[in-house]
Amino acid sequence: MKKDISFRPVVGVSVAITPDEQAATATPDAPGWQVFLINDNDQPLQNVIVSSNGYGTDEQGEAIRTSTLRHALPEVPPHAATPIEALDSALFHLHNQYWVSYYIDGQVFDRKFVFAPDSIGFKQLKPISLLIPQGILAS
Repeated sequence: MKKDISFRPVVGVSVAITPDEQAATATPDAPGWQVFLINDNDQPLQNVIVSSNGYGTDEQGEAIRTSTLRHALPEVPPHAATPIEALDSALFHLHNQYWVSYYIDGQVFDRKFVFAPDSIGFKQLKPISLLIPQGILAS
């Protein structure tokens, strides 16, 4: 049971979103966006599982929930940024949630990263140490 597992605080791991002209969601008129998992620790992250989805409401106030996508990464090296998925800008008006679980030295870590509605865009871009382009960081 989850309540029986000792979870230590997540440190040095974050999720970032950057514009990417090569992303699957890119069009000739607009760049795509790429989601990255950042490991700024000295140890690799092992057996990483990232579950992503979006949720919110439409203009009429009705609930919207996107499909849940799951990504498995055997290992994320130390001091590295690993791409997770492309993100369509049509989803920026939703909460974009990334639930990350991983192991370091046999200890399980678990954290939810949420980008608030309309928090992703060119005006919010900032430098991110492990990424060459600028991005939006949830840490």
